[in-house]
Order: sequence, then structure tokens, then C-alpha cells
Amino acid sequence: MKKLQTQLNDLGFKNKLKADLYDAYQEALKNTDFKKFVTKLNISEDILMHYTSILEDSSREYTNCSHCKGLIACQNKILGHAYLPVQVNDRLDFIYKPCKYKKMQMESTKYLDNIYMFDIPKEISSAKMKDIYFDDPVRLETIKWIDKFLKTYPKDKEQKGLYLYGSFGSGKTYLLSAMFNELAKQGYKSAIVFWPEFLSTLKSSFNTDFKLKLEKIKKAPLLLIDDIGAESTTEWSRDDIFCPIIQFRMQNKLPTFFTSNLDLSDLEKHFSVSKEKVSTIKARRIIERIKQLTDYEELISVNLRDKK
Repeated sequence: MKKLQTQLNDLGFKNKLKADLYDAYQEALKNTDFKKFVTKLNISEDILMHYTSILEDSSREYTNCSHCKGLIACQNKILGHAYLPVQVNDRLDFIYKPCKYKKMQMESTKYLDNIYMFDIPKEISSAKMKDIYFDDPVRLETIKWIDKFLKTYPKDKEQKGLYLYGSFGSGKTYLLSAMFNELAKQGYKSAIVFWPEFLSTLKSSFNTDFKLKLEKIKKAPLLLIDDIGAESTTEWSRDDIFCPIIQFRMQNKLPTFFTSNLDLSDLEKHFSVSKEKVSTIKARRIIERIKQLTDYEELISVNLRDKK
């Protein structure tokens, strides 16, 4: 192989290849944006000419960024990123670097690293206390409760949570998620799970990460179980999943929150009937544990989803 390479070099193939690379690079330099881009790199031409094609792509993305007004206007292949070169000894590597707008977005949503969210809508992950709807007076008591919890939680991690019952679309999940997001910005860890879908996924993960998922929410410092009572009751979901979660949290005084369309009386009925049989005693025990874990607030309000 070495002998063949020597023969090719003798025939001038190596010089021709270098000449072709040089010519392609010189042709690319006729583009003003490309020339400005490679000049800023301050890298030797002998290295650059081996990467002309990919540098042209990189130059286009860099130029897009220089004229960009925000993420919504991004024209690059990966939103908020530019494909840029990095010199490594005598060669170039290319990596995706976030733009200033992407960095701002990442910084503003960094708090989400503190919240484990399962099947929660995007609008909930961005819920903010300052955006809460105050016009309906029936919401004020719930908002006062939330405000008090926000102020006292940093000093007292063993407070009761809240069972928030109310009409469909009244903003129950948004209110509590806004509170969780605010605490996440202060560095506090939490979990928010849409209960019906969580159960379904948990059931299908017996042979994979079942235990990890269950332990994650059982031991979360703050937990919101969203839409409790919307699931189909089974002995498995009630006795093997829900009961151990609330029992653990009660014993360890971990603040726990629930949203539901059912009041506690209806929730007791919901838990008492499964496909297998009726069990009023087990249902009553669940409700007693929820009462020990939470305060109770009713939120019967206008359907805010219809107002959007």
C-alpha cells in the first residue's frame, strides 16, 4: 500500500488533489459572507481548504444568526443553533453551538430541571404566578392558600399539601403548577404527574423502569397528582400503587397535592368500586389518608379553556 501511494504521488495525484482543494476554496472566497466568516476564524488556509464545502454550510448558518431577530425567525437546521468549526490541532471539528436567544431560553427554563413532569401540557410547564387569573372572586381563597404555602415552605418542609377540587377547566392544574414552578426556580425539587396516563405507562413498564418511575414520584419532595379520579379503578392501581404512595408520603410528611373533578365524597365512591369487587373500607382509608395529607379547597369557576 505504501508503495502504491508513493507511485501515485510520483504521478502527481497528490499535487492535483491539493490544487483542486485550493481552487475550490478560492472559488468559495468570492462569496463575501464566506470570506468574512473564515477570516474571523484566524485559521491557516492550508487547513481551511480541506473543509470548503462544510465551511460554506457553516458560513450560511453563521450569517443567518447575524441577521436573526429571535428563535421564531431561526432559519438554521437545528432551532437556535449554528454549526460552527473548532480547531483541534491540524484539523477542524464542527459542533452545534446555541445562539444568544437559545441561551436566554435555556436560562429562563432551567428551573424545569427541578421538576419531573409526566404527560403534562406545555402551557403547564410554563405556568407563572404573575399570569394567574384574578378576576373571578371564587379563586381568591385558593390563591391565598398558594401564596401562604410559597412563603412558608422554605422554612417548613413538612406542611400539608392541597386537595383542589373543582369544575372542568377552572384552572386547578395551572394554579398549582404555577406554584411548583415558582418553587423550582428557588431550587426545590418536585414532580407533577397526570395520574390516568401515568398509571397506564407504569403498567406497561413492568420489565423496564417500573420501579424507578414509582420511586421517583413516591419520594419527590413535592408531588402533584393531577386529575385523580379520572382513572379506572382497579385493585392494582388502588392497592399496589396509590396506597403505598400516599402511605409513604404521609409517614414522611412530604407535601402532596391533588387536583380532581370529584369532591372527597365522590372520590371515596370512585375508589370503592373496581372491576373486581366493591371495597368501601379500603376507599374510606384512602380518603382518611388524603385528609391527613392535605387541606381541602373547592374551585368552581368559569371554564378558562373556553376563554382562550
